[in-house]
Amino acid sequence: MKRVVLTFAFLLTTAAFAPAQVAVIANKSVPVDTVRKSKLLDFYTGDIRLWGNDEAVVVVDLKPRSDIKKRFYRYLGKRSSRMKSIWLKKMLSGEGDPPEALKTEEDVLHKVGNTQGAIGFLSASKVDSQQVKVLLIIPASAAQ
Repeated sequence: MKRVVLTFAFLLTTAAFAPAQVAVIANKSVPVDTVRKSKLLDFYTGDIRLWGNDEAVVVVDLKPRSDIKKRFYRYLGKRSSRMKSIWLKKMLSGEGDPPEALKTEEDVLHKVGNTQGAIGFLSASKVDSQQVKVLLIIPASAAQ
């Protein structure tokens, strides 16, 4: 019995410190059900601005200093600072505005769920499939 309790305690402890998976979410209006890493990067750099149905892509970001944000951009192979410079260049050349950066993951969920064509990311544990659809789950190991 003692061994079972210790094993259970160990599992709880390791789960609490395990990095969270990142979910890429989209408004239910978007015409795709999955997204590849390369296309996701194109959305977040502003290189792709329309979905296949000609609906505008609305990119939603998280404010800096978020562990989930760091994991997301690490998965894409970009630092957050590099993304800022990409968007600054696009903004100065008149090619587009940077994504709206929201304070919390709950704000991202709400914004994506209520905005046609929106795409964003948050912890997989915070997804509400009634509000959004999941396009990709980034395993914690892939975003390290």
